[in-house]
Amino acid sequence: MGKDVIIACDFAGAEQTFAFLQRFGERRPFVKIGMELFYAAGPAIVPALRERGHRVFLDLKLHDIPNTVKKAMAVLSNLGADMVNLHAAGTVEMMQAAIEGLTRPDGTRPLLIAVTQLTSTGEEQMRRQLLIDRPMEEVVLTYAANARAAGLDGVVCSPLEAGAVHAALGPGFLTVTPGVRFAGGDVGDQRRVTTPEQAAALGADYIVVGRPITAAEDPAAAYERCVREFV
Repeated sequence: MGKDVIIACDFAGAEQTFAFLQRFGERRPFVKIGMELFYAAGPAIVPALRERGHRVFLDLKLHDIPNTVKKAMAVLSNLGADMVNLHAAGTVEMMQAAIEGLTRPDGTRPLLIAVTQLTSTGEEQMRRQLLIDRPMEEVVLTYAANARAAGLDGVVCSPLEAGAVHAALGPGFLTVTPGVRFAGGDVGDQRRVTTPEQAAALGADYIVVGRPITAAEDPAAAYERCVREFV
């Protein structure tokens, strides 16, 4: 599976999302639906985007007891998303249950990836607030190893950790990396960030880009810049 840019469509509703995507003309970029849009527009937003030719990453970050996650994944699997995620902190058992729920009767399923540590989380926060007294890279690699042991396809991590994940777990284990900004751009609430070009050099498979594209004066041009710099 080749590298790609995923646009984070963090909008307040379906109408705003479709109006935004119309600005791309014949282009049908890979899009991410997060909690805001999913809760506002409802599950129907996923098949609606798929019908328009977009691949969909459903970014709901499930984290609950294994049985609850299994049942929720069975529902999400029927929506037709190409990729879904959960929190690796939910344990190997939860991730295994998620795969069981996500797998359809014919054996197919969306890609399933696990969030290691949010790119808005810094090492000091992790130590002081989460009581995780280990270096960030060690935590990310341990969570990633747990995800692979559970049978997942990859992880969400910072581009800064993508190379280490591939080195430890192999090039086929996907790294989906938010925390990407253009050089000189506002990092907002992100802490572990890179440019698209740096993310490519570090080995990221996918970059997830939100405000640098969605808030741009010309979103289509900003997207094409991302693609040029990353792919």
